[in-house]
Amino acid sequence: MNLKQFAELVGVSQTTVSRALNGHPEVSARTRARVAEAARRHGYAPNAHARFLAKGRAAALGCVLPMSGRNEIVNPIYTDFLAGLGEECAHRKFEINLCAVQDHEQETAYRQLKSKGLVGGVVVQFPRHDDPRPALLEKIGLPFVVHGRVSRHDAPYSWVDVNNQRAFHRATAFLLQLGHRRIALLNGDDSLDFATRRRDGWLQALTEAGVSPQPELALSDEMTTAYGYRTTLRLLAQPEPPTALLCSSTVIAHGVKQALEEAGLRLGADMSVLCFDDDLSYLRNPGAVPIFTAMRSPVREAGRRIAAMLIDKIETGDPTPRQELMEADLVVGRSTAPPWAG
Repeated sequence: MNLKQFAELVGVSQTTVSRALNGHPEVSARTRARVAEAARRHGYAPNAHARFLAKGRAAALGCVLPMSGRNEIVNPIYTDFLAGLGEECAHRKFEINLCAVQDHEQETAYRQLKSKGLVGGVVVQFPRHDDPRPALLEKIGLPFVVHGRVSRHDAPYSWVDVNNQRAFHRATAFLLQLGHRRIALLNGDDSLDFATRRRDGWLQALTEAGVSPQPELALSDEMTTAYGYRTTLRLLAQPEPPTALLCSSTVIAHGVKQALEEAGLRLGADMSVLCFDDDLSYLRNPGAVPIFTAMRSPVREAGRRIAAMLIDKIETGDPTPRQELMEADLVVGRSTAPPWAG
């Protein structure tokens, strides 16, 4: 049953229904009670467009995904992020408007979301160093929160991010303390802002320890199992292979594990592996002592916090930028040990 049908059933206008179900003070207590009882009896629940009529803003968050040939949508990391976003939206009675567009159509998509009133605000994902979206959204007046940061955007804006540089500095320092000196970084796409911060953390820890960073050990690509697998085989074929691999995702680490097993090498004993983002719903790092040593930062929780921050901005109308920096925890598993001396 849609809003129009329900309003006709109750005998009031669509606007009255929306205002009554959202506790609007202009609707009498008697009318609110009558509409609420009818909604309960007939199983009617207003959608985001109906609530827009009552509050003058859409109770929906927008996610515009550029279809650049990458597979972020099917990546378990992004799936967990959406799950967290959805949980908070469900709790706050908001909906999610998810649309995938060609890269060159992003600006048009954001402008349409704003002009048609389809969403109250948007989540900016996969930000690049010089990402133009914050400036665009500020210009058209659409509230937003960035998942991550945009290094080259100077104006203040709202974001939720994990402390990537500190996490990878700490991870590299941990491997250095175990005695490793040839530590390869299997990073994400280096055009993405988070990947630069992770590389900076790796470089900083090596430099502080007096270890000269070697360019052939700093790799970047789309974070997939296939990337981890083929890159590990290539590293193992070097005249002097690394003794430890630092992976930007547990997805990559699973590909690394497969390659090591095929090469007859033991995870932890023959090659140390440390990963990031291991707390995923469909790709667990199980056990009291987990398989992988990891820097753990639940991406699902990041989704919840971003949704909460954006919904607060929408509901209060407060344009003040807010930022939240999450820290990753080091969880020691079975995949790290001092370099094998044999």
